Amino acid sequence: MSEAGSRRRARGGGGAARRAERSAVSFETAKYIERNIPNFEVLTEEALEIIEANAETILEEVGVNFVNNPVALDRWRDAGADVDGERVRIPRGLARQLCSTAPKQFTQHARNPQRNVVIGGKNLVLAPIYGPPFVHDAKKGRRYATMEDFRNFVKLGYMSKWLHHSGGTVCEPTDIAVNKRHLDMLQAHMTLSDKPFMGSVTEPSRAQDSVEMCEILFGKDFVQENTVMTSLININSPMTFDDVMMGALEVYAQNNQACIISPFIVGGAMAPVSVAGTLTQVLAETLAGIAYSQLIRKGAPVIMGAFVSSIDMNSGAPTFGTPEASQVTYGVGQLARRLGLPYRSAGSFCGSKLPDAQAAYETANSLNMGLLAGVNFMLHSCGWLEGGLAASYEKFVMDADQLGALHKMAEGVAIDTNAQAMDAIREVGPGGHYLGCAHTQANFKTAFWRSELLDYKPFETWADEGSRDTMALAGERVEKMLNDYQQPALDPAINEALNSFVVKKKESMPDVIG
Repeated sequence: MSEAGSRRRARGGGGAARRAERSAVSFETAKYIERNIPNFEVLTEEALEIIEANAETILEEVGVNFVNNPVALDRWRDAGADVDGERVRIPRGLARQLCSTAPKQFTQHARNPQRNVVIGGKNLVLAPIYGPPFVHDAKKGRRYATMEDFRNFVKLGYMSKWLHHSGGTVCEPTDIAVNKRHLDMLQAHMTLSDKPFMGSVTEPSRAQDSVEMCEILFGKDFVQENTVMTSLININSPMTFDDVMMGALEVYAQNNQACIISPFIVGGAMAPVSVAGTLTQVLAETLAGIAYSQLIRKGAPVIMGAFVSSIDMNSGAPTFGTPEASQVTYGVGQLARRLGLPYRSAGSFCGSKLPDAQAAYETANSLNMGLLAGVNFMLHSCGWLEGGLAASYEKFVMDADQLGALHKMAEGVAIDTNAQAMDAIREVGPGGHYLGCAHTQANFKTAFWRSELLDYKPFETWADEGSRDTMALAGERVEKMLNDYQQPALDPAINEALNSFVVKKKESMPDVIG
């Protein structure tokens, strides 16, 4: 690490980053959503009690596997669980007791403090797509993702008003060695955006690299005392916790960084075909995973996750935007609230290969479901295509635009004197119109949410402008946003230290191809 980087670590608290930010060119970002509407609940009290009791039975009688992780087995044995080989059977009530030390909500700090997010409670934080190996756009079609694509998506995320979070692996840059690409991805999030971001989970040492890079960006003491990363830990459903994901969880929990503990459920393949059966398995898995995080460090911030799709029984492919997936998502939301835990689920899910009508229907169902289910952290909120195999440039900006509708819906219905509009009704009277009345003139700029993408022009104007469909409009918007992008300022000493860390780390190991 450079001398400048060492000095930066000693100062702590992100002061230099904040000073640099005050002189940066900034794009408007809406505050995370604070719901003023009720959650939609599908399960009765009796159903919730049955599912909770059955989940405890699974943990006690069936158990869960902690694979290739003797340290985890020792932790569970010391906590009072029955360990038989790699199978851990957890006495009734133990996992729930351990989960009780996890915070109900926490703040994830961004390098620009104005873009900090509070995860939990009635809040909803929106983050982009995560993990696809392919990218897609109208001009070049479907292709393997590169680091250039990754940087482009980080820039688009930074400039998207309704997106609160930069995300993590917004696409998998296949032109960089597997063991080194996490360094470039993290550096891109840290330097090309000033929104919160996610760390690497593909290997425990990469999680440690993520922590050390954050210590350069924020200061070591600041990182240990505050949460600056939220990272995704998937459970290998059914009921298997592998050493890679658990190793990453261990690193993050030890360093006070947040993890989403999330089963990866395809109903009918990795969980029962019934909604109640899937809910029971999801609860058992998340209880075990969150409890384990608290064995590592009491009070470690965690998010209870559920990634849920159903399966097409003819092709075996996952399906999205379905009623059953919605029922599971609503149900897990109720279970998470009963545990007092933040909740991650939903996204811009679709199975379509293009940003077409299928994509729009399925995505709208999935986004609205997430809002109403009480989700607190929505990964994949924009850019998802082809069942998550591809990140779409056009769909990224289409989805990011529609996230504004979620903000508006979450505001609820105002009922103050201005909203009652009695003066307007008196002024217009029977048979009149409201276009010119004083109330309309005073409120028209903010009364209705307006898309910055969709076309509402008359047919003749639309035809004269080339009869462009939404995908064409989105392509033009992508190009404009990338052309308009301006990098947020960063303390040169921090930038130098990050570069030095990445270069030295890459030089310390040969490329791994795979």
